[in-house]
Amino acid sequence: MKLTEEKIREHIIKKEFSKLGEKTTVCLITLDCWFEVVGTSSCIDKEEYSQEIWNQIAEERAIDKCWELYWFVAHLD
Repeated sequence: MKLTEEKIREHIIKKEFSKLGEKTTVCLITLDCWFEVVGTSSCIDKEEYSQEIWNQIAEERAIDKCWELYWFVAHLD
């Protein structure tokens, strides 16, 4: 099985974003196996905070963690 980001994204059933404090974002991804993965992002200067940009970064970091999970499952055989 070839693992791709598209394959990983097919298993995402829910994404939630929360802003904590003035410059930190948390992305909670729920997978179809009901496993939850968290990615975070933050900036140094709160004046440079952009919800859209930091949501994207937090999501990318959560998906990076999904790679580890699915790689492990794909190599159990």
